[in-house]
Amino acid sequence: MRIGILGGSFDPVHYGHLMLAERAREQLSLDKVLFVPAAMSPLKPTGPVASSEARVAMLQLAIGGNEAFEVSRVEIDRGGVSYTLDTVTAIREQFPQAELFLMMGADLVGQLGDWNQPEKIFAIAKPAIMNRGGYDAATAAEIEPFLTDSDSGQVAFLQMPQIELSSSELRDRVGAGKSIRYHTPRAVEESIRAEGLYV
Repeated sequence: MRIGILGGSFDPVHYGHLMLAERAREQLSLDKVLFVPAAMSPLKPTGPVASSEARVAMLQLAIGGNEAFEVSRVEIDRGGVSYTLDTVTAIREQFPQAELFLMMGADLVGQLGDWNQPEKIFAIAKPAIMNRGGYDAATAAEIEPFLTDSDSGQVAFLQMPQIELSSSELRDRVGAGKSIRYHTPRAVEESIRAEGLYV
């Protein structure tokens, strides 16, 4: 089994997240994509705006009907700061025979020096770098220092469309009373409204 791991705050999830996950599924021939909402990111100490349960619920609404997509509660249930090494280790224990791919934006490659033990992370899950149109592409030379010799050549570079959507934009639009129609699935939009999120 080939599994992609896509982490983030998903605060809220939007069509950009879903499109990137689907493109990665195609390009890597993945059997499953795990959406892993963070409890709290070490690089975003202020934490998400919506509660953990609200973000999980929105993700489940967004991916409903897609058997290849699944929400993982591994970071939510663990609580506290979400370190990627802990996450990929837990997912490896859950899927001991699977080939794991850690999906990450090209913009994160420059931050790997701030991560907790990236070499151990990539020994468990192969890096799948999402290069998006309109942004500087990450190169193998940038990530090589964080790979062990046995992992060299195991980096996957994925070509992604440029998507001008962000969760912060959706939160701002909701807060300003503006529409988020066609920014996120209708069920997510309705849940945001019903729960009074981001206002």
